[in-house]
Amino acid sequence: MSAQTAAAPRPARVRGARGLLGRSTVRLVVGLSVLYTLAPVLWLVLASTKDRDALFSSDVLSLDGFSFLRNLDDLFSMDGGLYGRWYANSLLYAVLGAALGALISVACGYAFDKYAFRHKEKLFGLVLAAVMVPQTVLALPLYLMASQAGLVNTFWAVFIPVLFNPFGVYLGRIFSQGYVPDEVLEAARIDGAGELAAYVKVALRMLAPGLVTVFLFQLTAIWNNFFLPMVMLSDQDLYPVSLGLYTWNSSASVSPEYYPVVIMGSLLAVVPLVLAFALLQRFWRSGLTAGAVK
Repeated sequence: MSAQTAAAPRPARVRGARGLLGRSTVRLVVGLSVLYTLAPVLWLVLASTKDRDALFSSDVLSLDGFSFLRNLDDLFSMDGGLYGRWYANSLLYAVLGAALGALISVACGYAFDKYAFRHKEKLFGLVLAAVMVPQTVLALPLYLMASQAGLVNTFWAVFIPVLFNPFGVYLGRIFSQGYVPDEVLEAARIDGAGELAAYVKVALRMLAPGLVTVFLFQLTAIWNNFFLPMVMLSDQDLYPVSLGLYTWNSSASVSPEYYPVVIMGSLLAVVPLVLAFALLQRFWRSGLTAGAVK
């Protein structure tokens, strides 16, 4: 009995060692993931401080060739200040498109959740099927439709397609199920509110976290949109930042003075997304838990 009693603590020590090993492995994997994610951003920040010669002739961590302000000035003066125009275009496409797209998506999801109509689930199945379709596959059909409508090489050729997002409709339905109880809508109807008033004054306020979540997803997708503008646009004054930097980077092999401004432009292009997630993360986090309310 004494031998068995002495051997009893060993499984606990083994479990403790295994738990410590498991935690250490998780921390190592998380640390490597963070390093893998932040290393390109760190390189971008450091490279944006280099002039053209120091960018290729010195270590990016050295202080040689520090010219952050000069690169910033060159960025907004290159080609007659095109970058500022591209930045404004991207803000217009992304912010306005994401706001209207989020409102449309949440409204459609709310309708799928709260109303009964013919072939509802079949239509929602088509929405889910559309989520599986890559956006690049739709670029050519959208171009042909825009060509027939006379919208090619206009603001509307890029803006209109981004307003409709099947994944946003799916999220809108999930948020409606999680945040808007049927009893609240029924009480609003008893008080005399019409369907539109019940949605705008009651449901939409409850859907605010979900609306912000869809907005952030839409904002990221539109800001990073590249293939659709490349197909639709030929006027550089209408380019978004992503397409504009691509054209400059393509010219850098012939004109190396474009390299520093491309790097600086890429750094500034990250700023709106970082600010949006930092300012709206409280709503975004609460929106992601919507499905757990049911």
